[in-house]
Amino acid sequence: MILNKIKTTAICATLLAAVSCTSDFNETNTNPTGITANDLEQDFNHVKVPFATVFTGIFNTTHWKYQLQQNLNADIWSGYMATPTPFKGAAGDNSNYNYVDGWNGFIWSLPYTDVMANTLKIEQRTKGKYDQFYAISLILKVEGMHRVTDVFGPIVYSQFGTTDATIPYDSQEEVYTKMFSELDFAVTELTKRVNAGESSTFVSTDMSGYGGDYKQWVKYANSLRLRLAMRIVKIKPALAKTEAEKAISHPFGVMTTNADIAKVIIPNYIDPILTISSAWGDIRMSADMESIMNGYSDPRLAKYFKESADFPGEYRGVRTGINMIAKSDRTGMSEIGSIVGSNEKVLMTTAEVYFLRAEGALRGWNMGGTAQALYEAGITASFTQHGASGAAAYIADNVSTAKDFVDVKDAANNGAAVNNVTIAWDGAAANEVKLQKIITQKWIANFPEGQEAWSEYRRTGYPKLFRVLHNTSGGTITTEFGPRRVNFVQSEKDGNPGGVATGLAKLGGPDNGGTRLWWDTTGANF
Repeated sequence: MILNKIKTTAICATLLAAVSCTSDFNETNTNPTGITANDLEQDFNHVKVPFATVFTGIFNTTHWKYQLQQNLNADIWSGYMATPTPFKGAAGDNSNYNYVDGWNGFIWSLPYTDVMANTLKIEQRTKGKYDQFYAISLILKVEGMHRVTDVFGPIVYSQFGTTDATIPYDSQEEVYTKMFSELDFAVTELTKRVNAGESSTFVSTDMSGYGGDYKQWVKYANSLRLRLAMRIVKIKPALAKTEAEKAISHPFGVMTTNADIAKVIIPNYIDPILTISSAWGDIRMSADMESIMNGYSDPRLAKYFKESADFPGEYRGVRTGINMIAKSDRTGMSEIGSIVGSNEKVLMTTAEVYFLRAEGALRGWNMGGTAQALYEAGITASFTQHGASGAAAYIADNVSTAKDFVDVKDAANNGAAVNNVTIAWDGAAANEVKLQKIITQKWIANFPEGQEAWSEYRRTGYPKLFRVLHNTSGGTITTEFGPRRVNFVQSEKDGNPGGVATGLAKLGGPDNGGTRLWWDTTGANF
């Protein structure tokens, strides 16, 4: 089911939808109902369908596809979730760092067919004519595709849509540079329309909950810029500071209330994680979540997870990378809770934005507040988002730390707590300790969005996570550092070998899971 050739499916299918491929195209494609292209444009129906696919394609809404796109990789490697299922037996699978290429191909193929192909359609139908639509499509494109480059490194980006035999890859630095430029265009275009008092024409197309409000979309774009800026802080510190302060200094600013949360609202939607956890029994709470949230007596715990079926009244997880014998051994551990029970999928939270600003302030950037104030605002925003009480007491807790993990099924999997920081801000602590606090609380607040959590773990090393006990990668991925990326997919190696060669040249290491991405540099955070 993985696409054989991205260049002959996502790319060419997109082009076929946009341009003539036969000499009698207009004649053979005349709509017999008499509805013309101009008729469709009157209510912007010509872009509603591709926008809908983009919205629902950032996180694929088909449950088995989402499982392969994210759940059996980033959701596990982030320390959020673990699988109780021994999919591949003693050989192990992604959870043991023995990559399953047949799974991982979907991380690549789905965003290209859903996001890139449809944002290209929108660009072809709106750029220079309805630039408000083009601007919003760019924001969604950056949201969807920064996740892809943060998995693979070099990707097809600026040359997507070409019909050349070889489609070259952009380096990750080139991708980020283009994404900052695309956000520049989107913010400038939408800000201009807000300042002119223009009524939105995006209302009926908007699935975000923003109601087509251009100002809200600008705040989201600025917040996304801040996320990308922080990602590159170790490799391009000066540019990171410039881009982050640009986001904060914009007149509309960034997300500051939970009404600003970026999400996709889908009627009659069932979150794939709910099905994967409750119906299929393929995912459970992780040992890391058990250790940290139980250690903090976190009031959000009951929203995030269900009580263990085997141990009522307790929240118990599964350690990733252990020797799995039978699925029935650990399916009685905690399922994912009501946090995945709504008809929406969150793209970015206001809490995350506060934590990004807190880290920026810690680095001496102008983030509109002190590191402590922004850190505490992030915790408060998360508590409010999830309807949890007790934020003030939680913020003041300078005693609680993570708990040791005890595997009630096999003591060989026990582990002493590794993420040993308290919650309360300590102005006298070293910056590295303060950063660990910030990232730990951001990690908790961002649940269940494992892609962002895995990226931040790779960037910072926080929160500290339990190491796998059975690493079956054959030495390509170290137990100490874990997966750093996913290797280029087989469909590209078969269908675009010349392009893959350009990607390898820009990767900076062998094409395996142990090679660090451009922004994932070694060394201290400060």
